[in-house]
Amino acid sequence: MTNSNPQMKAVTIPVFGAADVLRLDEVPAPEPGPGQVAIDVAYAGANFAEVLYRQGVVDVPLPFVPGIEVSGRIRSVGAGVEGLTVGEPVAALTIVDGGGYGQVVTTSAELVVPLDAYDLGLDTAAALPSNSTTAFLVLDRVARLRSGESVLVHAAAGGVGSQLGQAARLLGAGRVVGTVGSPAKIETARGFGYDEVILRDQLSGAGEFDVVVDMVGGPARRASLDALAPMGRLIAMGNASGAEDVGISANELWFTNKTVSGFNLAAFSAAFPAAAGRALRQAVAAAASGDLRVQVEVLPLTQAAEAHRRIESGSTTGKLVLDVAGAGTV
Repeated sequence: MTNSNPQMKAVTIPVFGAADVLRLDEVPAPEPGPGQVAIDVAYAGANFAEVLYRQGVVDVPLPFVPGIEVSGRIRSVGAGVEGLTVGEPVAALTIVDGGGYGQVVTTSAELVVPLDAYDLGLDTAAALPSNSTTAFLVLDRVARLRSGESVLVHAAAGGVGSQLGQAARLLGAGRVVGTVGSPAKIETARGFGYDEVILRDQLSGAGEFDVVVDMVGGPARRASLDALAPMGRLIAMGNASGAEDVGISANELWFTNKTVSGFNLAAFSAAFPAAAGRALRQAVAAAASGDLRVQVEVLPLTQAAEAHRRIESGSTTGKLVLDVAGAGTV
């Protein structure tokens, strides 16, 4: 039996491997199920998570259309969906099932935020659902940041790092410090709400922190734990270094009054879509008001592999988004 769905263009992962395996294909356009919406995608954010999918670190069925966040317009709504109308501009998390690198994507209506009330370009809106939402969730729900507390963020010039410093400020943090891997990124990171920006290998002289957010892993994770103040909280939410996992002794946590927590946006969004949607609305409102700055660079969908190479190399600052609508018509 043939699939009657219209065809669309999408970047797929046909096999696991290097960035060059990404391929622009024609695939069936998805239809929304109950509680879902279909979105005509304008832009899709490019993220380290999609690199992990492509590398096979995250087990996904092949061929797979990556893409964890998009902006665009509602194409159709599934049964039981209220409050979202066809043609309405939206930002959305598509992280639970992926699909954002395609011209049409489906996702839970709870992970979709209308943009009609906001003066926000669709390119900027596509950069918010993953990194900006994560920043608010990590600091509020996981770290339980309190007013006046000190925060350290690794990879401060990157996509999520650029948002964490600003979100910490909006949530009432006191001292906010970022680390970067090279001197060339220091000035960029300073523009994202940090009081200080230091090189990652200089962390030992930076003092103690109530909250540390680590996306880097490896030696940075051990140094992060050492940098925690008593009752401090380390949030592990990535391993961009690709280093071996770092073992942490439960007895050490016991004796030093420290806490280590993990955060994964995909798992959180699947388990708590309403909470993820609320955080996305918070991020959209902050960006539209100017309280949250997002540095966006747009690449055509055909350059998805180049976006992945730049993310893997650690050379990016701010956020890369892919122009999906420019790939043609459905």
